[in-house]
Amino acid sequence: MRPRPTTTATTPTPEIPTVLTLGVEEEFLLLDPVTGESMPVADRVRDALSGTAREQSRQEFRHSMVEMVTPVSPDLGQLREHLVTLRRAAARAAEAAGARLVAVGATPVCEAHRTVPDEQRYHDMSRRFGPVAHDPAVCGCHVHVGVPDRELAVQVCNHLRPWLPVVQALTTNSPLHDGRDTGHASWRSMQLERWPSIGPTPHFHSAADYDATVRDLITAGVMLDAAMVYWYARPSASYPTVEIRVGDVCPTVDDTVLIAGLVRALVATAIGDIRDGVPAQRIRACLVAAAHWRAAHDGVDGDLVDLRTGRPRPAWDLVDDMLDIVTPSLTRHGDLDLVRRQMDRVRQEGTGATRQRQVMADTGGDVRVVLAHLAAQTIAA
Repeated sequence: MRPRPTTTATTPTPEIPTVLTLGVEEEFLLLDPVTGESMPVADRVRDALSGTAREQSRQEFRHSMVEMVTPVSPDLGQLREHLVTLRRAAARAAEAAGARLVAVGATPVCEAHRTVPDEQRYHDMSRRFGPVAHDPAVCGCHVHVGVPDRELAVQVCNHLRPWLPVVQALTTNSPLHDGRDTGHASWRSMQLERWPSIGPTPHFHSAADYDATVRDLITAGVMLDAAMVYWYARPSASYPTVEIRVGDVCPTVDDTVLIAGLVRALVATAIGDIRDGVPAQRIRACLVAAAHWRAAHDGVDGDLVDLRTGRPRPAWDLVDDMLDIVTPSLTRHGDLDLVRRQMDRVRQEGTGATRQRQVMADTGGDVRVVLAHLAAQTIAA
Protein backbone atom coordinates (compact mmCIF):
# COMPACT_ATOMS: atom_id res chain seq x y z
CA MET A 1 0.00 0.00 0.00
CA ARG A 2 1.39 3.37 -0.95
CA PRO A 3 2.00 5.84 1.90
CA ARG A 4 -0.53 8.56 2.53
CA PRO A 5 0.46 12.24 2.18
CA THR A 6 0.17 13.96 5.54
CA THR A 7 0.16 17.38 7.13
CA THR A 8 -0.02 18.32 10.79
CA ALA A 9 -2.65 20.15 12.78
CA THR A 10 -0.26 23.11 12.95
CA THR A 11 -0.67 23.87 9.25
CA PRO A 12 -1.31 27.65 9.05
CA THR A 13 -4.97 28.47 8.52
CA PRO A 14 -6.10 31.26 6.18
CA GLU A 15 -8.14 34.26 7.16
CA ILE A 16 -11.80 33.26 7.54
CA PRO A 17 -14.61 35.83 7.68
CA THR A 18 -16.00 36.52 11.13
CA VAL A 19 -19.47 35.54 9.92
CA LEU A 20 -19.65 32.23 8.04
CA THR A 21 -22.21 32.05 5.25
CA LEU A 22 -24.94 29.42 5.03
CA GLY A 23 -26.86 27.54 2.36
CA VAL A 24 -29.30 24.65 2.63
CA GLU A 25 -30.44 21.93 0.24
CA GLU A 26 -33.78 20.33 1.11
CA GLU A 27 -35.21 17.23 -0.57
CA PHE A 28 -38.97 16.61 -0.54
CA LEU A 29 -41.30 13.76 -1.45
CA LEU A 30 -44.26 14.13 -3.81
CA LEU A 31 -47.10 12.06 -2.37
CA ASP A 32 -50.61 11.16 -3.44
CA PRO A 33 -52.98 13.24 -1.27
CA VAL A 34 -55.37 10.30 -0.83
CA THR A 35 -53.21 7.17 -0.56
CA GLY A 36 -49.90 8.63 0.61
CA GLU A 37 -48.05 6.71 -2.09
CA SER A 38 -45.13 8.34 -3.88
CA MET A 39 -46.05 9.99 -7.19
CA PRO A 40 -43.60 10.12 -10.14
CA VAL A 41 -44.41 13.72 -11.08
CA ALA A 42 -41.13 15.54 -10.39
CA ASP A 43 -40.77 16.71 -14.00
CA ARG A 44 -44.25 18.23 -13.93
CA VAL A 45 -43.52 19.93 -10.62
CA ARG A 46 -40.28 21.47 -11.85
CA ASP A 47 -41.98 22.58 -15.06
CA ALA A 48 -44.62 24.37 -12.97
CA LEU A 49 -41.97 26.33 -11.08
CA SER A 50 -40.91 29.73 -12.38
CA GLY A 51 -38.35 32.44 -11.77
CA THR A 52 -36.02 32.01 -8.81
CA ALA A 53 -37.83 28.92 -7.56
CA ARG A 54 -37.19 27.16 -10.86
CA GLU A 55 -33.53 28.21 -10.80
CA GLN A 56 -33.17 26.96 -7.22
CA SER A 57 -34.74 23.54 -7.94
CA ARG A 58 -32.78 20.40 -8.79
CA GLN A 59 -33.61 17.06 -10.37
CA GLU A 60 -33.19 14.17 -7.95
CA PHE A 61 -32.56 10.41 -8.18
CA ARG A 62 -36.27 9.55 -7.95
CA HIS A 63 -39.20 10.78 -10.04
CA SER A 64 -41.07 11.31 -6.76
CA MET A 65 -38.56 13.82 -5.34
CA VAL A 66 -37.70 17.46 -5.78
CA GLU A 67 -34.80 19.36 -4.25
CA MET A 68 -34.83 23.07 -3.44
CA VAL A 69 -31.56 24.92 -2.84
CA THR A 70 -31.42 28.24 -1.00
CA PRO A 71 -29.21 31.12 -2.08
CA VAL A 72 -26.21 31.85 0.13
CA SER A 73 -27.28 33.66 3.31
CA PRO A 74 -25.27 35.58 5.92
CA ASP A 75 -27.80 35.12 8.73
CA LEU A 76 -30.55 32.80 9.90
CA GLY A 77 -33.32 35.35 9.34
CA GLN A 78 -32.55 35.62 5.64
CA LEU A 79 -32.11 31.86 5.38
CA ARG A 80 -35.55 31.39 6.91
CA GLU A 81 -37.13 33.69 4.32
CA HIS A 82 -35.53 31.71 1.49
CA LEU A 83 -36.73 28.41 2.95
CA VAL A 84 -40.32 29.61 3.33
CA THR A 85 -40.41 31.01 -0.20
CA LEU A 86 -38.96 27.90 -1.83
CA ARG A 87 -41.10 25.43 0.14
CA ARG A 88 -44.30 27.30 -0.70
CA ALA A 89 -43.40 27.61 -4.38
CA ALA A 90 -42.65 23.89 -4.57
CA ALA A 91 -45.88 23.06 -2.71
CA ARG A 92 -47.95 25.09 -5.18
CA ALA A 93 -46.24 23.37 -8.11
CA ALA A 94 -46.85 19.97 -6.50
CA GLU A 95 -50.54 20.78 -6.03
CA ALA A 96 -50.78 21.73 -9.71
CA ALA A 97 -49.40 18.26 -10.51
CA GLY A 98 -51.95 16.57 -8.25
CA ALA A 99 -49.47 15.82 -5.46
CA ARG A 100 -48.57 16.97 -1.98
CA LEU A 101 -45.09 18.28 -1.14
CA VAL A 102 -44.06 16.56 2.10
CA ALA A 103 -40.93 17.07 4.19
CA VAL A 104 -40.31 13.52 5.41
CA GLY A 105 -37.07 11.57 5.44
CA ALA A 106 -38.17 8.26 3.88
CA THR A 107 -40.99 6.90 1.74
CA PRO A 108 -43.77 6.39 4.31
CA VAL A 109 -46.15 4.14 2.35
CA CYS A 110 -44.83 2.75 -0.92
CA GLU A 111 -43.23 3.73 -4.21
CA ALA A 112 -44.32 1.78 -7.27
CA HIS A 113 -42.22 3.67 -9.82
CA ARG A 114 -38.54 3.30 -8.96
CA THR A 115 -36.91 3.92 -12.31
CA VAL A 116 -34.20 6.57 -12.44
CA PRO A 117 -34.37 9.74 -14.53
CA ASP A 118 -33.10 9.35 -18.08
CA GLU A 119 -29.54 10.55 -17.52
CA GLN A 120 -26.42 8.53 -18.28
CA ARG A 121 -24.96 8.87 -14.80
CA TYR A 122 -28.14 7.64 -13.15
CA HIS A 123 -28.26 4.66 -15.53
CA ASP A 124 -24.61 3.90 -14.69
CA MET A 125 -25.43 3.96 -10.98
CA SER A 126 -28.40 1.68 -11.56
CA ARG A 127 -26.27 -0.88 -13.38
CA ARG A 128 -23.44 -0.76 -10.83
CA PHE A 129 -25.45 -0.91 -7.63
CA GLY A 130 -28.51 -2.87 -8.76
CA PRO A 131 -31.46 -3.07 -6.36
CA VAL A 132 -29.76 -0.70 -3.90
CA ALA A 133 -30.19 2.05 -6.48
CA HIS A 134 -33.93 1.30 -6.63
CA ASP A 135 -34.79 1.51 -2.95
CA PRO A 136 -37.74 3.77 -2.11
CA ALA A 137 -36.88 7.47 -2.09
CA VAL A 138 -35.23 9.13 0.90
CA CYS A 139 -34.90 12.86 1.58
CA GLY A 140 -32.17 14.72 3.44
CA CYS A 141 -31.25 18.18 4.62
CA HIS A 142 -27.75 19.28 3.58
CA VAL A 143 -26.27 22.34 5.30
CA HIS A 144 -23.39 24.21 3.64
CA VAL A 145 -21.13 26.48 5.69
CA GLY A 146 -18.68 28.74 3.91
CA VAL A 147 -15.09 27.49 4.38
CA PRO A 148 -13.18 28.64 1.29
CA ASP A 149 -9.89 26.86 2.10
CA ARG A 150 -10.08 23.17 1.23
CA GLU A 151 -7.26 22.10 3.54
CA LEU A 152 -9.07 23.74 6.43
CA ALA A 153 -12.38 22.18 5.32
CA VAL A 154 -10.89 18.68 5.62
CA GLN A 155 -9.60 19.44 9.12
CA VAL A 156 -13.01 20.82 10.12
CA CYS A 157 -14.61 17.52 9.08
CA ASN A 158 -12.23 15.70 11.43
CA HIS A 159 -13.26 17.92 14.34
CA LEU A 160 -16.99 17.46 13.65
CA ARG A 161 -16.97 13.66 13.99
CA PRO A 162 -17.90 13.46 17.73
CA TRP A 163 -20.92 15.73 17.31
CA LEU A 164 -22.55 14.64 14.06
CA PRO A 165 -24.52 11.79 15.73
CA VAL A 166 -26.10 14.42 17.98
CA VAL A 167 -27.05 16.52 14.96
CA GLN A 168 -28.42 13.38 13.31
CA ALA A 169 -30.54 12.57 16.37
CA LEU A 170 -32.06 16.07 16.36
CA THR A 171 -33.10 15.73 12.69
CA THR A 172 -34.75 12.31 12.84
CA ASN A 173 -37.93 12.51 10.76
CA SER A 174 -38.58 9.14 9.13
CA PRO A 175 -40.01 6.50 11.48
CA LEU A 176 -42.45 5.09 8.88
CA HIS A 177 -41.95 2.52 6.14
CA ASP A 178 -44.61 0.52 4.30
CA GLY A 179 -47.26 2.32 6.35
CA ARG A 180 -45.88 1.14 9.70
CA ASP A 181 -43.56 2.34 12.42
CA THR A 182 -40.10 0.81 11.87
CA GLY A 183 -38.94 1.31 15.45
CA HIS A 184 -36.22 3.61 14.08
CA ALA A 185 -36.47 7.38 14.37
CA SER A 186 -34.65 7.69 11.03
CA TRP A 187 -35.44 4.86 8.62
CA ARG A 188 -33.72 6.96 5.95
CA SER A 189 -30.42 6.34 7.73
CA MET A 190 -31.01 2.59 7.68
CA GLN A 191 -31.78 2.58 3.96
CA LEU A 192 -28.70 4.61 3.12
CA GLU A 193 -26.38 2.18 4.90
CA ARG A 194 -26.75 -0.13 1.88
CA TRP A 195 -24.71 2.29 -0.23
CA PRO A 196 -20.94 1.66 0.04
CA SER A 197 -19.94 5.34 -0.10
CA ILE A 198 -22.30 6.66 2.60
CA GLY A 199 -21.51 6.88 6.29
CA PRO A 200 -19.33 8.62 8.87
CA THR A 201 -16.51 10.70 7.45
CA PRO A 202 -13.12 9.01 7.92
CA HIS A 203 -10.32 10.92 9.64
CA PHE A 204 -7.94 12.46 7.10
CA HIS A 205 -4.48 13.93 7.58
CA SER A 206 -4.86 16.46 4.78
CA ALA A 207 -6.70 17.36 1.61
CA ALA A 208 -4.15 15.30 -0.31
CA ASP A 209 -4.97 12.31 1.90
CA TYR A 210 -8.67 12.90 1.28
CA ASP A 211 -8.18 13.04 -2.49
CA ALA A 212 -5.98 9.93 -2.51
CA THR A 213 -8.61 7.99 -0.56
CA VAL A 214 -11.35 9.05 -2.96
CA ARG A 215 -9.24 7.94 -5.92
CA ASP A 216 -8.64 4.56 -4.26
CA LEU A 217 -12.38 4.10 -3.66
CA ILE A 218 -13.16 4.92 -7.28
CA THR A 219 -10.54 2.40 -8.35
CA ALA A 220 -12.09 -0.16 -5.99
CA GLY A 221 -15.43 0.36 -7.72
CA VAL A 222 -17.51 1.52 -4.75
CA MET A 223 -17.81 5.01 -6.27
CA LEU A 224 -18.30 5.91 -9.91
CA ASP A 225 -16.68 9.31 -9.40
CA ALA A 226 -15.83 11.91 -6.77
CA ALA A 227 -19.43 13.17 -6.77
CA MET A 228 -20.38 9.92 -5.02
CA VAL A 229 -18.61 10.93 -1.82
CA TYR A 230 -21.69 10.83 0.39
CA TRP A 231 -19.97 10.97 3.78
CA TYR A 232 -21.83 12.77 6.54
CA ALA A 233 -19.43 15.73 6.31
CA ARG A 234 -17.29 16.62 3.32
CA PRO A 235 -15.67 19.51 1.51
CA SER A 236 -18.39 20.24 -1.02
CA ALA A 237 -17.74 19.08 -4.56
CA SER A 238 -19.54 22.15 -5.94
CA TYR A 239 -19.09 25.05 -3.52
CA PRO A 240 -16.35 26.49 -1.24
CA THR A 241 -18.07 25.01 1.79
CA VAL A 242 -18.14 22.24 4.34
CA GLU A 243 -21.30 20.26 3.63
CA ILE A 244 -23.07 18.44 6.47
CA ARG A 245 -25.45 15.83 5.02
CA VAL A 246 -26.24 13.60 7.98
CA GLY A 247 -29.81 14.70 8.67
CA ASP A 248 -33.30 13.80 7.47
CA VAL A 249 -35.13 16.66 5.82
CA CYS A 250 -36.70 18.65 8.65
CA PRO A 251 -40.50 18.83 9.00
CA THR A 252 -40.68 22.61 9.47
CA VAL A 253 -38.71 25.67 8.42
CA ASP A 254 -37.96 26.42 12.08
CA ASP A 255 -36.44 22.96 12.49
CA THR A 256 -34.20 23.54 9.47
CA VAL A 257 -33.12 26.95 10.73
CA LEU A 258 -32.24 25.44 14.11
CA ILE A 259 -30.07 22.75 12.52
CA ALA A 260 -28.40 25.28 10.21
CA GLY A 261 -27.55 27.50 13.17
CA LEU A 262 -26.12 24.60 15.15
CA VAL A 263 -24.08 23.32 12.21
CA ARG A 264 -22.59 26.75 11.51
CA ALA A 265 -21.65 27.10 15.17
CA LEU A 266 -20.02 23.65 15.16
CA VAL A 267 -17.98 24.57 12.08
CA ALA A 268 -16.96 27.93 13.55
CA THR A 269 -15.96 26.25 16.82
CA ALA A 270 -13.91 23.68 14.92
CA ILE A 271 -12.08 26.44 13.03
CA GLY A 272 -11.25 28.13 16.33
CA ASP A 273 -9.88 24.87 17.76
CA ILE A 274 -7.77 24.28 14.64
CA ARG A 275 -6.32 27.79 14.87
CA ASP A 276 -5.50 27.16 18.52
CA GLY A 277 -3.66 23.94 17.65
CA VAL A 278 -6.24 21.65 19.29
CA PRO A 279 -6.05 18.28 17.51
CA ALA A 280 -9.17 16.42 16.41
CA GLN A 281 -10.02 13.46 18.61
CA ARG A 282 -9.11 10.15 16.99
CA ILE A 283 -12.08 7.80 17.35
CA ARG A 284 -12.35 4.22 16.10
CA ALA A 285 -14.49 4.02 12.99
CA CYS A 286 -16.63 1.21 14.42
CA LEU A 287 -17.51 3.33 17.47
CA VAL A 288 -18.46 6.30 15.29
CA ALA A 289 -20.68 4.01 13.21
CA ALA A 290 -22.29 2.66 16.39
CA ALA A 291 -23.02 6.19 17.60
CA HIS A 292 -24.74 7.02 14.32
CA TRP A 293 -26.79 3.82 14.46
CA ARG A 294 -27.95 4.69 17.97
CA ALA A 295 -28.84 8.23 16.86
CA ALA A 296 -30.88 6.89 13.94
CA HIS A 297 -32.66 4.38 16.15
CA ASP A 298 -33.45 6.47 19.23
CA GLY A 299 -33.31 10.08 18.06
CA VAL A 300 -33.26 12.21 21.21
CA ASP A 301 -35.82 10.03 23.01
CA GLY A 302 -33.21 7.70 24.51
CA ASP A 303 -29.47 7.52 25.01
CA LEU A 304 -26.74 8.53 22.60
CA VAL A 305 -23.11 7.44 22.54
CA ASP A 306 -20.80 10.15 23.85
CA LEU A 307 -17.89 9.72 21.45
CA ARG A 308 -15.59 11.62 23.78
CA THR A 309 -15.82 8.75 26.26
CA GLY A 310 -17.41 5.88 24.33
CA ARG A 311 -20.21 5.60 26.88
CA PRO A 312 -23.99 6.04 26.46
CA ARG A 313 -25.60 9.08 28.03
CA PRO A 314 -29.08 10.61 27.95
CA ALA A 315 -29.48 12.30 24.59
CA TRP A 316 -30.48 15.66 25.98
CA ASP A 317 -27.41 15.75 28.22
CA LEU A 318 -25.27 15.49 25.09
CA VAL A 319 -27.33 18.14 23.34
CA ASP A 320 -26.74 20.45 26.32
CA ASP A 321 -22.99 19.74 26.19
CA MET A 322 -22.93 20.58 22.49
CA LEU A 323 -24.82 23.82 23.11
CA ASP A 324 -22.38 24.85 25.84
CA ILE A 325 -19.41 24.21 23.55
CA VAL A 326 -20.79 26.21 20.63
CA THR A 327 -22.30 29.07 22.65
CA PRO A 328 -19.41 31.48 21.88
CA SER A 329 -19.83 30.82 18.14
CA LEU A 330 -23.62 31.19 18.36
CA THR A 331 -23.14 34.50 20.17
CA ARG A 332 -20.67 35.78 17.59
CA HIS A 333 -23.12 35.06 14.77
CA GLY A 334 -26.06 36.56 16.66
CA ASP A 335 -27.83 33.17 16.78
CA LEU A 336 -27.80 32.28 20.46
CA ASP A 337 -31.30 33.43 21.46
CA LEU A 338 -32.95 31.94 18.38
CA VAL A 339 -31.18 28.59 18.69
CA ARG A 340 -31.92 28.28 22.42
CA ARG A 341 -35.57 29.19 21.84
CA GLN A 342 -35.99 26.66 19.06
CA MET A 343 -34.11 24.01 21.02
CA ASP A 344 -36.50 24.50 23.93
CA ARG A 345 -39.37 23.96 21.49
CA VAL A 346 -37.88 20.69 20.20
CA ARG A 347 -37.26 19.59 23.78
CA GLN A 348 -40.99 20.03 24.45
CA GLU A 349 -42.43 18.81 21.11
CA GLY A 350 -39.83 16.23 20.12
CA THR A 351 -38.20 15.69 16.75
CA GLY A 352 -40.13 15.09 13.55
CA ALA A 353 -40.13 11.36 14.29
CA THR A 354 -41.59 11.90 17.75
CA ARG A 355 -44.28 14.19 16.38
CA GLN A 356 -45.27 11.69 13.70
CA ARG A 357 -45.62 8.97 16.29
CA GLN A 358 -47.76 11.22 18.47
CA VAL A 359 -50.14 11.91 15.58
CA MET A 360 -50.24 8.16 14.85
CA ALA A 361 -51.13 7.45 18.47
CA ASP A 362 -53.79 10.16 18.55
CA THR A 363 -55.50 8.84 15.40
CA GLY A 364 -55.31 5.10 15.98
CA GLY A 365 -52.47 4.61 13.50
CA ASP A 366 -53.95 6.48 10.51
CA VAL A 367 -50.93 7.18 8.29
CA ARG A 368 -52.99 9.43 6.01
CA VAL A 369 -53.59 11.85 8.89
CA VAL A 370 -49.86 11.82 9.67
CA LEU A 371 -49.01 12.73 6.08
CA ALA A 372 -51.62 15.50 5.96
CA HIS A 373 -50.10 16.88 9.16
CA LEU A 374 -46.61 16.71 7.63
CA ALA A 375 -47.76 18.46 4.44
CA ALA A 376 -49.20 21.31 6.51
CA GLN A 377 -46.01 21.53 8.57
CA THR A 378 -43.89 21.62 5.41
CA ILE A 379 -45.26 25.02 4.35
CA ALA A 380 -46.05 26.51 7.76
CA ALA A 381 -44.36 29.88 8.23
